[in-house]
Amino acid sequence: MSDPDPIVTLTRDCEAVTVPYGAKVTLQKGGQAVITQSLGDCFTLVVNGNMFRIAGKDADAIGREPPAAPPPPAAPVPGGPVDDKLLWAQLKTCYDPEIPVNIVDLGLIYDCRVVPLPGGGNRVEVKMTLTAPGCPMAGSMAGEAKTKLESVPGVTEVNVDIVWEPPWNQQMMTEAAKLQLGLM
Repeated sequence: MSDPDPIVTLTRDCEAVTVPYGAKVTLQKGGQAVITQSLGDCFTLVVNGNMFRIAGKDADAIGREPPAAPPPPAAPVPGGPVDDKLLWAQLKTCYDPEIPVNIVDLGLIYDCRVVPLPGGGNRVEVKMTLTAPGCPMAGSMAGEAKTKLESVPGVTEVNVDIVWEPPWNQQMMTEAAKLQLGLM
């Protein structure tokens, strides 16, 4: 869904990350921005021809409400069973800042598995890729996935590895993603 008024003026200084380079910067109060994407819990903006990503917690800086937080899961059981469906649901709330499709439907998640730890608890191991090798947003996207998976009941550790084999291609996207991007 497109933003009803994508042109905004920053109401305060705001931390941002450059896209695709991943450098942290501060966008200045009074600057004009165009909201190009507001999916998941981040916003992608274009300011003076450059693309930036800001966290949902800073939505007020662009006159928006922070994205709704997902409902809290049932009382977590440290080290208890992990719901695989909930892991995948959390991953579907992560978006590439340049493409308006979640990382699961883009085909960037190659594997997500739960490994019981010998001393108790569970580690989630994720293998993900990116649409292009050397993408500087790798750390940011992997970090977002890790943070969201850590909130799943029963998860005590998360390891997200960026892999390049097999190389990503458009055939890895779901039919719905291809349709959304006009590739069908």
